[in-house]
Amino acid sequence: MYRGIPLGRGTVPGFYQPAHSVKRVETTIVVDRVNLLQADATDLIRDAALNDRVELRVLGDVGAKIRIIGFTSPGVEVSVDCAIVISPRKQAVTYKQCGFNGLSV
Repeated sequence: MYRGIPLGRGTVPGFYQPAHSVKRVETTIVVDRVNLLQADATDLIRDAALNDRVELRVLGDVGAKIRIIGFTSPGVEVSVDCAIVISPRKQAVTYKQCGFNGLSV
């Protein structure tokens, strides 16, 4: 999202993650027919060109099952909320902070 406006959609295929491990997950965000008002488009261009920073927010729901000694739990869902800042000149992420909201079974 850019300033509260949804820009695209992405999905991550399911995977198994062993206990006490870290996994990097990548996805491609598909941006198709975004409806930006003129003011929002102007802000986006100004942020990118003049300020060399575009702040985005990535939201998503992650479904998971937990396996303990051969028993699999019912599905759980966690909402992920990440704030990232991109530098268009460097073509790099310059800031990121992620958190999660609630755990529902």
